[in-house]
Amino acid sequence: MSKVPAVRTVITLAIGFSGAVVAVYLGLPAGALLGSTLAVFLASCFRVTGAVPTSFRTVAFSAIGCSLGSGLTRNFFGQAMQWPLSLLILTLSVVVIILFCSWLLMKFYRQSAVTAILSTAPGALAYTLSITAEGIGDARSIVIIQSIRVLGLIIVLPLILDQLSGGPAGPAGVPAPQAMAPAGFAILFLATLAAGRFFEKRRLPSAYLLTGTVISSIAHVSGLVSGRPAGAILFLGFAVTGTVVGSRFSSISLRDLRSLLKVSLVILFASTAISALCAELTSVLLSIPFGKVFVAYAPGAIEAMAAMALSLGYDPTFVAGHHLYRLGLLFILIPVLLRLAGSKIHT
Repeated sequence: MSKVPAVRTVITLAIGFSGAVVAVYLGLPAGALLGSTLAVFLASCFRVTGAVPTSFRTVAFSAIGCSLGSGLTRNFFGQAMQWPLSLLILTLSVVVIILFCSWLLMKFYRQSAVTAILSTAPGALAYTLSITAEGIGDARSIVIIQSIRVLGLIIVLPLILDQLSGGPAGPAGVPAPQAMAPAGFAILFLATLAAGRFFEKRRLPSAYLLTGTVISSIAHVSGLVSGRPAGAILFLGFAVTGTVVGSRFSSISLRDLRSLLKVSLVILFASTAISALCAELTSVLLSIPFGKVFVAYAPGAIEAMAAMALSLGYDPTFVAGHHLYRLGLLFILIPVLLRLAGSKIHT
């Protein structure tokens, strides 16, 4: 790493962690995630930030993944009996978001069908960017529209859900999880790094987060470990995740950002509104708190939404399970839609 990028990396991480500390001190909901994201985004607009090294992202996403399996309890399988209807409504949400938002982009903003599909796919940012890297679609539009949607969700969603839950204490009736034993976390973490590395080489998006979730779930169900990683570890994971999201704007010119800001906000509003309506339907039919379903349905990147669920105190297993399902759904749906739009994709 040359001197200038190294300095920018240090500055970026310092800004991200400073924003996280300030937001937590102020008592903001999902403070570490929200504060780091907003601070680094604002700094990126002034071109003082750079990309976050892969090693930092790997550690952060692995730590969050190890935390997501902690929600598995003896009551899990009874609760999971409600999931088929919830997953069905989530499927409806995904299809409506892609079709309606793609129509908006093509009808009013003159985007191609391929670019519209990749720009509006909810919650598969890493996957859509990997497709874009193959030269499919307008990379500039896809990156900006997807990134602004994730940024907007991280900034706005915690504030909305905080008001719905009645304050900073989080969802009513959610007990504070016990801390995981350091030795247990170390084993989970090392196993996640090894498995994540293996699947990353096989081009699995969000490999470390997904493998961490699976390994942690198995370990919790089998009784090998219990509890959630210490608060300091989660703080680091949230802060780095927010820094990664905010730093994406360091490579986007202000001119491009201004030119696509309006359409990006339209897609953010439309996709979030559709998700909220579907979440409300699920909440009413299954008597599940709206906030919990909304985070599970929110059209954001799986890493950011998983971190948000943990930060806000919502059932991590329910939220992670739905985001994993949606990711798998998009792996099947996007290639089909792209082929219908006349594009060839390597799968």
